[in-house]
Amino acid sequence: MHLTSDQSAPVLNRLKRARGQFDAVIRMVEEGRDCREVVTQLSACSKAVDRAGFALISTALRTCAVEDEEHREENIAALEKLFLTLS
Repeated sequence: MHLTSDQSAPVLNRLKRARGQFDAVIRMVEEGRDCREVVTQLSACSKAVDRAGFALISTALRTCAVEDEEHREENIAALEKLFLTLS
């Protein structure tokens, strides 16, 4: 599956946001911040990356299920497997 720029923009935005959060977590650890604050921000990073993965799978499901009728079932099975790797 190849994403168009319109399809990839939301995913890239999520990943860039996660990168910023991850950089903030690194700074927090370097500064010796409270572990509860660090873990809270680390959790936010994890969720942002997961959301990016789910957005990719969602886009792929729409694309593969609608546009590629010949390989629909195998595409859906592969995407379902990918989805389960995120859970």
